[in-house]
Parts: sequence; structure tokens; C-alpha cells
Amino acid sequence: MSFAELFVLAVGLSMDALAVSICKGLSQSALKARHLIVTGLYFGVFQALMPLLGWLLGAQFERFISGFDHWIVFILLGLIGLGMIRESREKSCPASSSSFGPKAMFPLAVATSIDALAAGVSLALLSVDILWAILLIGLTTFFLSALGVWVGHRFGARYKSRAELAGGVVLLLMGTKILLQHLGVLPF
Repeated sequence: MSFAELFVLAVGLSMDALAVSICKGLSQSALKARHLIVTGLYFGVFQALMPLLGWLLGAQFERFISGFDHWIVFILLGLIGLGMIRESREKSCPASSSSFGPKAMFPLAVATSIDALAAGVSLALLSVDILWAILLIGLTTFFLSALGVWVGHRFGARYKSRAELAGGVVLLLMGTKILLQHLGVLPF
């Protein structure tokens, strides 16, 4: 997987965190720099940790599923992408609490990074260098989440559903591309 493809994957995985960050920004009457940093850290760290856990799981089973691993990657990324597209149609913000404390942020960070766990399994099956992958995914999520808080505070909820829709489409396209490459339809 090239750096550009990995970056696109990182952006796609970050879209749930971006959408929730926009909602967090909506809940703030007075935005402070610490709101952006706390949100970026929670979402960035969890978005980096989950692919690592998924990669560790996927690496354990790689030799057993190497003959059909491209189908697993396609299905996992497809399901994540379809879930994000479905969520993009929902109008409510799941993060209406104005708190940035651990009780508010921890569950949001876990919830927005579950899809990255499945993506981590895919990264193991694709033999991706996991250290570079989690660094890129974590940093991308950090910056997009911090930006999301600011955008939510400044512009409101109009970008939440677009972010989730874009992320879902990106993940669907990545899964399809990987499958078509392994089937020989697209060149490597």
C-alpha cells in the first residue's frame, strides 16, 4: 500500500471522529485551544491504537486466510464504509455534551475508532508497515478532529453528514480497489 493510499485510508477512518468533533464544537459557547487539543488527542490516540490491535489480530491469522484475504479486506472496508454512509443520513449529533472530560470523551473515542480495529486486520493482511500506518492514522485523526471542533463551533452541523459520507465512500473505493488488484482486474 503506497503512502498516498495509506493517507486516503487515514482520512477515511478519521471521518467519524471528524463528525463527532464537529458536534463537540457545536456544544461550546466559548471555544478554547484546549478543547481542540483534548479532542485531537483522544480521537488521534484511539484511532492509532485500534488499528494496531487489529493488526496484531490479523497477523495471527494471516497464514490461515492468505488465499482469500483480499475478500476479507473488501468486506471489512465495505461494511465500515456502508456503515458510515448510513450514519451520514442521520441528522442528530451524538456528542451534544459540552464536557471534554474523560467520562464524555473516552466513550466517544472508543466508538469512533472501532472501525479502525477492523481496518487494522486489513492492514495485517496487506502486509502494511504498521508503525507508519498508525502514526499516519493517529496524526491525521488528531488534526482533523481538532479542526472539526473549530468548524463545528464556527459553522455548525452542516459538515457532519458530508464528512461521514465522504469517509464511507473513500473506504468503499479502497476496498474495491484492493479486491480488483488481487483479482488481476487492476494492475498493482
